[in-house]
Amino acid sequence: MAQEKKKFEKIINIRNKKASYEFEFLDTYKAGLVLKGTEIKSIREGKVSLTEAYCFFRKGELFIKQMHIAPYSMASSYNHEAVRERKLLLSKKELEKLEGKFEEKGLSIIPVRIFINDKGLAKLEIALARGKKLHDKRQSIKDKDTKRELSRMKF
Repeated sequence: MAQEKKKFEKIINIRNKKASYEFEFLDTYKAGLVLKGTEIKSIREGKVSLTEAYCFFRKGELFIKQMHIAPYSMASSYNHEAVRERKLLLSKKELEKLEGKFEEKGLSIIPVRIFINDKGLAKLEIALARGKKLHDKRQSIKDKDTKRELSRMKF
């Protein structure tokens, strides 16, 4: 019996590691992205950076800014811009809910990870987040260290 080949064998899961250190996540959403042809090819190669990216509203639509997608190496003259505003796709109900919470003081919308789903579409996980204070960051470092020590003691 021949094994069935999956349509998309390479797993892409690019995380924004700085986000969990800098922010406290209140709510998460999965959003689609409006991309150009060469952008999805670069994402499948894993050439994406989310470290400086953030989301904002314009005329009731959600956009992501400063997300760096490297130009596709095999493209000719029809390559994309590395850093540009990209529209995020969410349902109208989710957009209204997010926009209402976003207007509260101290809340922001940040990208957490980008991945390719089972259908081969690029999805972005975004989080409604509140910035951590210095003492909260110190506490998260302590928790991380104790978790690491406990895992070493078990083995």
